[in-house]
Amino acid sequence: MARDHKKEYAARKEYLKSYRRKNKDNDKMRTRARRKMKCGKGKEVDHVDNNAKNNNRSNLKCVPRKKNRQKGAKKTNSKR
Repeated sequence: MARDHKKEYAARKEYLKSYRRKNKDNDKMRTRARRKMKCGKGKEVDHVDNNAKNNNRSNLKCVPRKKNRQKGAKKTNSKR
């Protein structure tokens, strides 16, 4: 049986729309932090306490993208 790509695409589009709507507040806070820090190319803003809504200077630092992503993986894997 052939895949219905149009149907899959429409379902994915609806999923992304609801996901963005649900996470709008966190995305807004992360954007504020990114603008506040102005990290260079290849770097991201790291929230030290993992709370995206805490945008105090003492809680933010610029780290390489790879290191920031590894931090999230450790946090996720430790719950298992």
